[in-house]
Amino acid sequence: MMKLILAVVHDEDGVKLMEELNKNSFSVTKLATTGGFLKSGNTTLLIGTEEDKVQKVIDIITEKSQTRKQVVASPMPVSGLSGGYTSYPVMVNVGGATIFVVDVERFEKV
Repeated sequence: MMKLILAVVHDEDGVKLMEELNKNSFSVTKLATTGGFLKSGNTTLLIGTEEDKVQKVIDIITEKSQTRKQVVASPMPVSGLSGGYTSYPVMVNVGGATIFVVDVERFEKV
């Protein structure tokens, strides 16, 4: 049975991940997406493969999509000012991958 793997990764990891998947003969479609929490760029990859190759794809994604720490500005309300905000640095984890594997009922390449 065919599977569709959807992998949401940090933009910095997208290119090297696609190169590694292509090098291992996996076809990949790239979508530019935006994350909700940090509102930063993500890359969503669509990978169609046979069921017995799913773990190989997940291993490649895991290897090329490492979590790292990054400082981001977080808005904080300023007391005494109506609607006023200031920002302060916050250390957050970015990167890694969110992976979905779904069954494919039908696959055609035309």
